[in-house]
Amino acid sequence: MAIIHKATLSPSKLELIADYLPKQPWFIQEGAPELIGAYRFDDPAGEVGIETHVVAAGDRIYQVPLSYRGYELAGAEEWLIGTMDHSVLGKRYVYDACADPVYVRALATTILTGRKEAELIVDGELGPRPSTVTVQGSGKLDGGVPTLSASAPVSGSGVTIIDAGELKLKVARVLDTAADASASTAAAPELHGELTLNGQWAGLESPVELAAVVRD
Repeated sequence: MAIIHKATLSPSKLELIADYLPKQPWFIQEGAPELIGAYRFDDPAGEVGIETHVVAAGDRIYQVPLSYRGYELAGAEEWLIGTMDHSVLGKRYVYDACADPVYVRALATTILTGRKEAELIVDGELGPRPSTVTVQGSGKLDGGVPTLSASAPVSGSGVTIIDAGELKLKVARVLDTAADASASTAAAPELHGELTLNGQWAGLESPVELAAVVRD
């Protein structure tokens, strides 16, 4: 469960993303970014906001995971996207979540155990709010998630690789909306060789692969 506050943000999330994207090696400038939707993971400690945005720019669709903190993340200066003033929570430090250990563990847990996105509860409203992007991991792990270690993410052509110690994670930055991720995995899981996080949003006919646990 992720609790969302009704608040004014300055700058807005889209303004931060629009400034961040042109600096990334996997982004091609084709017009102003537009938000398609987002999904959240839950931080069990309740301290870090974990929100991934799906953004359109020109003919391409990108995935931008962000983490929101009330304090600076030690050793992650390179991955700080910016700060914003939150009218309820105060100053928030916004990071590329691929460098945030809380996001890394949440992503791995979701993929390995077959979980879905966090339920959204808006402060002051009764009942949950539907997520604009729905996701689900393909794993069925019943036991605990392996111990993960933090390391700097490495971005290449359309993907970011996170070496988390006992496993590696691959986060798609440029999304292939033409491929049906659920069909390819179900048809030949032994050939696919990866457990994945698949997602879908309004207007998209089939789920797309958003991230994966990479097997060496």
